[in-house]
Amino acid sequence: MGKQEVNKHTWKMALSEQKERKPEDILRDFRASFFSMNRLASFPWTFLDNELQSNKSSEFISELLKQTCLHPLIFLSELIKRQEAAGCDPLDELYDALAEVVGVEETPHCHKSYFLPSGDAISLLENVAVISEGTTGLVTWEAALYLAEWALENPQVFTGRSVLELGSGVGLTGITVCRSCSPVRFVFSDCHAAVLEKLRENVRLNGLGCGKSPSVTVDQLDWTTAPEEQIRRIRPDTVIAADVVYDPEVAGSLADLLLKILKCSAAAEILICSTIRNPETYGGFKLRLEAAGLGHQVLTGPVSAVFPYDRLAPIELIKVFR
Repeated sequence: MGKQEVNKHTWKMALSEQKERKPEDILRDFRASFFSMNRLASFPWTFLDNELQSNKSSEFISELLKQTCLHPLIFLSELIKRQEAAGCDPLDELYDALAEVVGVEETPHCHKSYFLPSGDAISLLENVAVISEGTTGLVTWEAALYLAEWALENPQVFTGRSVLELGSGVGLTGITVCRSCSPVRFVFSDCHAAVLEKLRENVRLNGLGCGKSPSVTVDQLDWTTAPEEQIRRIRPDTVIAADVVYDPEVAGSLADLLLKILKCSAAAEILICSTIRNPETYGGFKLRLEAAGLGHQVLTGPVSAVFPYDRLAPIELIKVFR
């Protein structure tokens, strides 16, 4: 197929998708993007513009406002601008909402919500800055979202099992597994004090622990010094990690820890999901696995889109074995 034919085919597919979009689909996508605080440019604005052009009343904007929070200022301003450009009837609620959020003090933290297929929401306290308090573990990254989607499609890997998550960060993947995949035990872990503090808060925020099923703990686990006794005490059936291969030193420590885990729990199923930002670092991690006597298998196949994130990012999920 030539380049012109490919472009024509792509255009037809996009046009077909545009025609198939229903108002409820647009509302759902806006809600998901808004509550997970995606970049404004990534919102489905084209679909909104077309809906407003075909329906000049304010009902759709009113419903969109109800399904999102009445902030932040930039979101409300964008709604007002697009409604006015479409020549729709003015909606007093929009301007009232704008007045309420003007002057609100900014904080370094924010609450994000991620909706599960059941309609339930996972609420997480995250940092606004990508890097803060000396760590990148206070925000949710693409590989964590992908691994959570993979878990939703493969619950048998977690059902009735003891699960250890390495580098849990703010907890999106682990909370998804606990809420949707029925493990008997789940151990969140990290080594950074600030991450552990926020992680414990998010675990409580989502109603995990407190004698409920599954049994949930949040442990400090330093990959370079973790004693075998700690690994044996956890005795995981499944081990997961997302976006933890980001520099050569960390990659080496992770490979050594995975070997230690498999020595203590030979039947453990280990899954590592990575956004490949630096192919050299990621390739170095695989070489460290090989040097430790560990093999790996790339798990391919699409997963259903549940959470909003950049799906063009190169993400790879591997299964590690001895």
